[in-house]
Amino acid sequence: MTSDSNLDLLDNDPVFHLKGGMLTMTVVELVRQAPERFAIQLAEKVEQAPNFFQDTPVLISLEKLDDHLDIAGLIALLRICRDHGLLPVALRGAEDFRPLAQQASLVLLPPGRGREKVLEAPEPEAQAVAQQPAAAQKPAEPTQPAQSTPTRVITQPVRSGQQVYAPGGDLIVLAPVSAGSELLADGHIHVYGPLRGRALAGVRGDTSARIFCQSLEAELVSVAGQYKVAEDLRRQQWKEAVQISLEGDSLKIAAL
Repeated sequence: MTSDSNLDLLDNDPVFHLKGGMLTMTVVELVRQAPERFAIQLAEKVEQAPNFFQDTPVLISLEKLDDHLDIAGLIALLRICRDHGLLPVALRGAEDFRPLAQQASLVLLPPGRGREKVLEAPEPEAQAVAQQPAAAQKPAEPTQPAQSTPTRVITQPVRSGQQVYAPGGDLIVLAPVSAGSELLADGHIHVYGPLRGRALAGVRGDTSARIFCQSLEAELVSVAGQYKVAEDLRRQQWKEAVQISLEGDSLKIAAL
């Protein structure tokens, strides 16, 4: 084999691969323009859960914004986010916002139509397949995935800094969950022990997902993107056995 042949082989050797993936993204839903109030309220949230907001990529939703937003206002908003550890990576809204996104070197994502459909769905089973509109229209289809839905079972303690994810199903933890750790599941999360750290159920938008734990001591809990931090959690059933579910746009915490 000649040296030229060797060079040809090296040229054809791939140096990267394109892969699909699922990333949990925090959404900052902007309702009105009030930079000073935004900075104060964001600082309060960061103080409640500093580890959650540090170097966290966020999507800024403009779908419910009732004010005109220009580039100066957007730059001010982005600066406040970055000053508090958030990393804005995209805007979400109508096509009218594309020039604004381009000026700020951000991606523009279309409005969250899937999320709106989930909120309007009359039956919880249909919510689990909100991203598959054709399947959601058939009454018998949503019950079928339950037969093959994978469940991930963790028997060892989840330590600080660890992240455990159950793609496509439920996560069951038969041991304590330490502060600074993170649990994620597309379905339910069950913790048969103290739940510290963060627990995010229904990370792909399943609003019927729930979190169950023997002792609620979490830094943050979230179901389908709606969350509560420790300061809010301490006001109800703290260090008690609870289940956490989503009702409308807010989390409900009830004793087990």
